[in-house]
Order: sequence, then structure tokens, then C-alpha cells
Amino acid sequence: MSTPPEPEAQAVAVQLERLRGTVTTGFAEVKGSLAVLVERSTRTEQDLVRLRNETQRSLDALGAEVDALKARRWPLGMVGAMAGVVGAATGAIALFR
Repeated sequence: MSTPPEPEAQAVAVQLERLRGTVTTGFAEVKGSLAVLVERSTRTEQDLVRLRNETQRSLDALGAEVDALKARRWPLGMVGAMAGVVGAATGAIALFR
């Protein structure tokens, strides 16, 4: 027959079991927190990809608008030269009249 455990040994066993439960609970909490962080990281990466794509589309649209504006602009240098020639011709005509 075995002898009954001493009260001191029982107290140590109880404390070890409590410690084991505490450690197990702590690891479960850490695993849960890590899962949340991984989910947030994945969502952030997806948001970043979506934002990059939207930004690139916006830049492409702005580039197209700028190109369209450049195509429709008046050739100011030529308009200025023509105004100068017309003014010189008008002045010459007024001078010889």
C-alpha cells in the first residue's frame, strides 16, 4: 500500500496544476491575438493593393485629360506672330495712306 501524500506535496501539486492552467490560457490568448494581427495584416495588404490600383487609374485618367487639353490648346506663339504681322500690315497701310 502506498502512503497518503503529504499536505505539502498536495499543495505543490495544486499550485502546479493552477500554473499549468494559467500558462495554457496565456498561450490561447497569445494565439488569438496573433490570429487577429495576421487578419489585420492581410486586410491591410488588400487595402493597399486596392488603393494602388485606384491611384494608378486616377493618374491614368488625369494623364488622358492633360493630353486632351494639350491637343486642344491654341498655338499661342503662332497667334502672337500673326497678330504682330497684322499689326505691322495695318501700320504700314495707315502710313502709306
